[in-house]
Amino acid sequence: MTAARGGSGPSDDDVRERIARALRVVPDFPSPGILFQDITPVLADASLLAAVVAALAEPWRDARITHVAGVESRGFILAAPVAVALGVGFIPVRKPGKLPSRSVGRDYALEYGTGRLEMHEDACTSGSRVLLVDDVLATGGTARAACELVESVGASVVACSFMVAIASLHGERMLRNHEIAVLVHR
Repeated sequence: MTAARGGSGPSDDDVRERIARALRVVPDFPSPGILFQDITPVLADASLLAAVVAALAEPWRDARITHVAGVESRGFILAAPVAVALGVGFIPVRKPGKLPSRSVGRDYALEYGTGRLEMHEDACTSGSRVLLVDDVLATGGTARAACELVESVGASVVACSFMVAIASLHGERMLRNHEIAVLVHR
């Protein structure tokens, strides 16, 4: 069952408001009809970026996470510092052909096409407890493929943490078996 986590303190609300104000919507990118959620203004603000990383990590501090997986490319920007904040390893989930060692892969549907994700088959092991972190949850296809990759090597996806979710696309439905935390719903 999917559940949403999140703090309720005034500082959490402040971070959410700051993110919502900083996000830039770019129409028709990368294709016509898409309203792209540009996170670069959030990344450009050092104090906001630090607050986002802390907010993405906080709900999972006591979840015995062993690894944080991040989806190429913007997910890397957030997932790696979340891994550092939690004191655990980082797993890069990449586009095809980018990894130098043996990898596993999954195809998935995007709201504007199709894609494929890969990760090293030895990035984590059976018994690993993984937090998936990405910038935006849209249709959920990318996140679901990343979760399936992690699970294909015997690890467990404990939860998924996103900076932004596009509510009208219902991406949470693709992650029904995972706990989810979202900082901002658009």
